[in-house]
Amino acid sequence: MEAGLHLPTVAVVTGAFLAVWLVIGLARWRRARPGFISVTDQATYETLHTASEAARHLADGFTDDGCERAAPYLRAMLATPGLAVCDTSSVLVWEGEGRHHLPSVVDQAAPVLSSGQTVVLGPDVVTCTQTDCPVRAAVIAPVTADGRVIGAVAGYGPAVSAGLARAAEEVAAWVATQVELADLSFERTRAMEAELRALRAQISPHFIYNSLAAIASFVRTDPARARELLLEFADFTRYALRRGGAFTTVREELRNVERYLVLEQARFGDRLGITLKIAPEVLPVRVPYLAIQPLVENAVRHGLAPKEGPGHVTLSATDHGTEAEITIDDDGVGAEPESIRKVLDGQSRADSVGLGNVDARLRQVYGDEFGLVVDTAPGAGMRVSFRVPKYSPALEEPA
Repeated sequence: MEAGLHLPTVAVVTGAFLAVWLVIGLARWRRARPGFISVTDQATYETLHTASEAARHLADGFTDDGCERAAPYLRAMLATPGLAVCDTSSVLVWEGEGRHHLPSVVDQAAPVLSSGQTVVLGPDVVTCTQTDCPVRAAVIAPVTADGRVIGAVAGYGPAVSAGLARAAEEVAAWVATQVELADLSFERTRAMEAELRALRAQISPHFIYNSLAAIASFVRTDPARARELLLEFADFTRYALRRGGAFTTVREELRNVERYLVLEQARFGDRLGITLKIAPEVLPVRVPYLAIQPLVENAVRHGLAPKEGPGHVTLSATDHGTEAEITIDDDGVGAEPESIRKVLDGQSRADSVGLGNVDARLRQVYGDEFGLVVDTAPGAGMRVSFRVPKYSPALEEPA
């Protein structure tokens, strides 16, 4: 019986601003360029490419550097001679012509920042003594993220049309979405770090005690074996308590599983049988750090340790084309499917080492369809498996 609930995927949906940008793009691209079928194809490509470039620079949120780098693309979206981006207290960047208007931006944006409403300013407010300056009007739209105004996007030009006002609002809303996505990514990273800390705290105390007790039992009877186990224990704890990145390879995870099993066999002796079935193709695949060993430990600690007589654990790593599958089978005491379901759904804090933790982190990285799949029943052992894509943008850690 499968015991696992797939939680609903949380999707962040951007607004309908692309339609506005495409209209602007069509107006700017009067004729097709070589390689494109039509003017519409060219405009679509240019719009999506511009949005993609701007998004890349806003990946860290509403920062000075990010806004400065994104500003040329934001101005291209609005097709205005000048563009300003400000936060609640200062101008972060001016892009384009009319830079001498920069000192007035904060005062002109003040009503927007306080009310959260877009304003259109005419020549009576956007005054200029330079006859060749193209800036005579402005539209200023609020950037509202998480229910609060964090800044504004202002398009400056010779005049403001209804279409430009709408486009400014959509661009500001799009910037806000990028900021929220950046915040979500940051929070996800923090959550994963917290999950890892919790997992280390959960595994370490009981395993350290049992391992040291097993090593101590060999100190007098077999000093060489004790020394060998102590080195394995040191390598295991060094890996488990490391402060490196959130991801590693299947090869490194399996090496740490081997260390763990060597130490457990010293404790259980002939009661613990182990089979490894590893496809070489999956060894370089990147996976979340500590995604496999806790599942093997769960099989030993909760499946085999309570069982009378010998038990067996089979660890398989299988190649499935674009995906790799990890499976841990044990012939231990098994568990009630409903109790495992509650652990995976976060409704229970039952003492199942790592199951809920690993499941949560897999879903955070890859999506709900890549969570743990658990088959178990009382007295029937347990199979825990998960699949991971061989490549995922989520695994790209910053340098």
